[in-house]
Amino acid sequence: MSTARERILEATEELLATKDALAISTRAICDRAKVGMPEIYRQFGDKQGLLTAVADIGFDRFLANKRRNPLTDDPVADLRTAWDSHVAFALRNPHLYRLMFTPTGDSRPQAIKDAQALLRTALERCGDAGRLRTAPEPAGQAILSANVGVCIMALSFPELFGSSDISRAVRDAVIGKVTGDEREDTRIGTATVLAQALVGTLTGTAPVDGAALDHLARSLRPPTAPSEP
Repeated sequence: MSTARERILEATEELLATKDALAISTRAICDRAKVGMPEIYRQFGDKQGLLTAVADIGFDRFLANKRRNPLTDDPVADLRTAWDSHVAFALRNPHLYRLMFTPTGDSRPQAIKDAQALLRTALERCGDAGRLRTAPEPAGQAILSANVGVCIMALSFPELFGSSDISRAVRDAVIGKVTGDEREDTRIGTATVLAQALVGTLTGTAPVDGAALDHLARSLRPPTAPSEP
């Protein structure tokens, strides 16, 4: 038989499947978990404590998914696979992903450090193969920031940034920069600018310029073939 804590966590996850964390009331959680309101405070301290616990569960699943990615003899290709699986997780779990990577309040999911460590291990493989231009730590910070930025923008502005072409262009720009594996793609310079804009938006160090982001998104999409006369 499940405990009150387990039922509260499960209820919150179920509600997150259809709505953002800020839109979920503690009353709705308690009704779904069949517990009284004080139980949340006994188990988690407050709603923020509950949301942090749910975010940590999300990270457990996120990291388990990452660890299932197959390893090949090409560590740079494996980095691209890891990027794509990150994006796929975000698109499958939009509200949970926002809770994980854009937390509010003072609490921060501690599992973000595990995500950084997993990425650092992947980059060390690149270094061992002689395919890393910079130290693993700053390389990992750049890749994770850009990866999260792409996901947040795709979830927030799907009509502008929901294309898989944009994700791939930013992926190849950032990973190519740290591994020296840039591909011959005329969109990569623009993708690098977009990645910087995404990181600035995510960290609050740069304002969102809707027109500029629209222009960047359009420039990253592949050209359309001319129509037949």
